[in-house]
Amino acid sequence: MSIQEAQVSRADFDQVMVPNYAPAGFIPVRGAGSRLWDQSGRELIDLSGGIAVNGLGHCHPALIEALTTQAHKLWHVSNVFTNEPALRLARKLTAATFADRVFFSNSGAEANEAALKLARKVASDRFGAEKYEIISTINSFHGRTVFTVNVGGQPKYSEGFGPRPEGITHVPYNDLATMEKAISARTCAVILEPIQGESGVLPAEQAYLEGVRALCDQYDALLIFDEVQSGMGRTGKLFAHEHYGVTPDVLTTAKSLGGGFPISAMLTSNDYAKHLAVGTHGTTFGGNPLACAVGETVLDIINTPAVLDGVLAKGEYLREKLREIGAPYHLFEQVRGKGLLVGAVLSDQYKGQASALMAAAERADLLVLVAGPDVVRFAPSLVIEQADLDEGLARFARAVAEFIQQAQA
Repeated sequence: MSIQEAQVSRADFDQVMVPNYAPAGFIPVRGAGSRLWDQSGRELIDLSGGIAVNGLGHCHPALIEALTTQAHKLWHVSNVFTNEPALRLARKLTAATFADRVFFSNSGAEANEAALKLARKVASDRFGAEKYEIISTINSFHGRTVFTVNVGGQPKYSEGFGPRPEGITHVPYNDLATMEKAISARTCAVILEPIQGESGVLPAEQAYLEGVRALCDQYDALLIFDEVQSGMGRTGKLFAHEHYGVTPDVLTTAKSLGGGFPISAMLTSNDYAKHLAVGTHGTTFGGNPLACAVGETVLDIINTPAVLDGVLAKGEYLREKLREIGAPYHLFEQVRGKGLLVGAVLSDQYKGQASALMAAAERADLLVLVAGPDVVRFAPSLVIEQADLDEGLARFARAVAEFIQQAQA
């Protein structure tokens, strides 16, 4: 560590950064696979995956190679031009999905913004200006722009930012009857997470997704699946909706697409893509050659039977071991999710204490997440080695024991 690096500490955050985050008291400086080291040299097992971003763990050799190779060729040319990495990645994404067309941007919020704008443009062009209403679900999360934060179903994130955009309705998740009452000829889109991530790792029910698909067809509304968190192999399929056999009109993805490098994508069909004609939408950095070179390598690695089958097997193993850890204390009401997106729901006795359990895990040299106040979330590397997964579970067991001891004190 250089002298200059040593001079930077967590205390500097409170002096120089906007205080919208409350980061942990240590600073990670190096990662390899599913292990992370802080400034003091402490080693931690990472079962958080950078909030489901580091799909191939930290510093995967193939991603380092892709990035450094591209860095010696071309960094940025703007959307006045195209570039080879963007075209290669787009071609592979369309070959692997229902989609014909791709729009690249830099974050999940931007991908969702593009999807929602597309839905309104399609409706306006085809049916007129009155067809603009968007239906979302309570407790959903779709990003932090003014538009997407209001489409998201968590008022705590949108309060204080002025009048909300009109034409947005929220209904309960997994409640088809209420969705049927809310949708109408004025609806241009329904946006759903096949697995609600931030609000508790809650999978959709089969009949619900099938029913929403049918309603969207009936009312000429686009069905948008937000797979920012659940996509790119996280659930053991390339995208979570494949578990259900329900195909959206528009799909958004980000997080694991770049394996830690910022990139997102909106995918759709030729029929809808044509409504975003030249000049209707854009982004300065979308389709960046560096990001797309990394994204192509991520896709090549993840979209293989070996990795996807491994995610399914490791996810089942992780859920079962978490149930075993929690059972002696009646800690978890349920452990749910798909693949390696797992939510351990605290029982009534421990409701509201997910953050305390996450803090205990950190003291045990383990990184996990929360998904609301009642759910501990796990989103490890999709290629985590069994030894690292077992060590992480052993550390979590120690954290649980400490947490229970404090709760009973």
